[in-house]
Amino acid sequence: MTAQPARPDRGGPGTASVTDVPPFKPSLVKAVFRDVTPLHVSRPAAWAAASVTRTVLAEIVDGARRAAAEAGRTKLIPGDLLSALDRNVELEVGTEWYHHSPTFKGLTGVLYDAEGVVVPPHERRGPRGPAVAGAHRFEAGVRKLLRSRGATAVPAMVRDLDGIASVFLTDLARDAATVVREGGVKRFGTVTLVTPGEPAPPPLLKDPLLALSTRKGDRRTIGGDDVLAATTMRLFGGVRQRALTEAREATRNAPAG
Repeated sequence: MTAQPARPDRGGPGTASVTDVPPFKPSLVKAVFRDVTPLHVSRPAAWAAASVTRTVLAEIVDGARRAAAEAGRTKLIPGDLLSALDRNVELEVGTEWYHHSPTFKGLTGVLYDAEGVVVPPHERRGPRGPAVAGAHRFEAGVRKLLRSRGATAVPAMVRDLDGIASVFLTDLARDAATVVREGGVKRFGTVTLVTPGEPAPPPLLKDPLLALSTRKGDRRTIGGDDVLAATTMRLFGGVRQRALTEAREATRNAPAG
């Protein structure tokens, strides 16, 4: 077996290396897609989805590492996850998992029923769907990702990353299926800030992301561009741009077969 070279810690917002094999195998990605859609998933789509999920989780892990370092710790704990999410709104992904994890207890708000009665946490969760029941499938990939970022984590932190990865990838699969069904992107996860006295941003028609707004291809297969389009719906800001860039690189470098 050929040893993999160690990746340097760049400092600042960390991103996954586009030359590494994503820790989430394409076979696992396709299994998640099958949970939510009967559409065929192409090889480029599986590699793109694996790469996007890796990028998002790497961003979360790097944010947690910085929080742990500030506290003088090397092993990540759930509190570091909360700090990472609190500091970077772009990392608010897989939020359905929050209702299933003790880490987020008390942070997901109060839910009322139609009669105005508070719904207990154990009732608001509902049945365990595939995204949560199958979260354990991601443990090996999460541990591989942690090692690639030079991090270790307590079991509860691994479980949270596990769940977030599962929910995020499931959401991405649903969005990709929607892109195929609707023939393109109908909405973007975009926030535009305008400062008084500053020039307005360019018209939306000049946005390069709109190249993904109209899809080509059949209506039976989720392709790589469909996953990229779904990424524009699910993410925003710098995390979205890094995810798109690294996913394109991952599909270009994907091994044949």
